[in-house]
Amino acid sequence: MSIGNSPEDERPFEDVSEEARPSIGRALRDARVAAGMTVDDVSTATRVRIAIVQAIEADDFAPCGGDVYARGHLKTLARAVHLDPAPLLAQYDDEHGGRPAPTPAAPLFEAERIRPERRGPNWTAAMVAAIVAVIGFVGFTVVKGDSDNGAKNEVAGGPSPTTKKTASPSAGGKKPTGPKPDPTESAIAAAPQDKVTVQVSATDGRSWVAAKDHNGRLLFDGLLKQGQSKTFQDSSKINLVLGDAGAIQLYVNGKKIDDDFQPGAVERLTYTKGDPQVG
Repeated sequence: MSIGNSPEDERPFEDVSEEARPSIGRALRDARVAAGMTVDDVSTATRVRIAIVQAIEADDFAPCGGDVYARGHLKTLARAVHLDPAPLLAQYDDEHGGRPAPTPAAPLFEAERIRPERRGPNWTAAMVAAIVAVIGFVGFTVVKGDSDNGAKNEVAGGPSPTTKKTASPSAGGKKPTGPKPDPTESAIAAAPQDKVTVQVSATDGRSWVAAKDHNGRLLFDGLLKQGQSKTFQDSSKINLVLGDAGAIQLYVNGKKIDDDFQPGAVERLTYTKGDPQVG
């Protein structure tokens, strides 16, 4: 007969707090099933590729391409299946070494000064110059026609009142009609057909943006603050990565992209010549 604790009482205390907590992928998968959604449904709702959704549900974050993208995907997927993303992000940071430090702005600007990017033609300036030239030519023709007609009626003490004449036929009927187009929109609309032109504007907040040409050469890698914009041009293809796609407005080959990007969503996009289509 033993005195003291029984063998059952001598078993080591089992801390099940961490063991009972499901993995990130398991939590997302269970929430998706509970919401009655398939992987295809989640991919369509979030614009996150099916392969990445499946990998995250299997706790494989390598296809995300880094901690910044993984955290963005987790936030987007959690909201799609009606989960609070904060606990999942905290769990991810605990398991992967903490939240990534933000990229300091100064080194980015320093890098741009050291390695100036090779820019394409400034189509905005060209269009503004063309509009000014046309307006100046029409105005000069009208003034010249009025001067020629008024000179015949000139008397001592100053020119007599004359009735304003219409421009001579040599003006080519180029009298401007209607309001002048906004120079920026005109430049976008006049994007050359033999190139792909992409304008990225941070309209609803700030976002990290990276852009590469068809050779994989980095055109830009930095933070766009709200109100800032960048224009990229290549002979065949522009590859984009948007850190917060919901804050971005895109114009591609002269056309506005009306995709409903979600706030905080990370988007990888490719555009080519012609009608804007995501590659």
